[in-house]
Amino acid sequence: MIVTGSITAKAACLDELLSLSLEHVRRSRSEPGCVSHAVHRDAENPLRLIFFEEWEDREALAAHFAVPASRDFVRAARLLAAEPPVINIYDASQVTVPLITGR
Repeated sequence: MIVTGSITAKAACLDELLSLSLEHVRRSRSEPGCVSHAVHRDAENPLRLIFFEEWEDREALAAHFAVPASRDFVRAARLLAAEPPVINIYDASQVTVPLITGR
């Protein structure tokens, strides 16, 4: 499972939102079924934080959403956001692509 999301911070709240986001990401990485979990700043809009997550399966993702700290993060982030957060969930499978050597 792949999860992408973004939160655009109110200008005065960026540092607090970034701190909360890093705390959330670091905690989430220790959860069962978490393959990866990261937050990045948008190069074109530094107030926008981008999240990228990979989970082993739907059950692991559902368990992540059920963790009280995850729900607390979402509530706190909404208060610091300039607009509603965006989240997208994809049921994906890995595809191996042969390297293009240019020869």
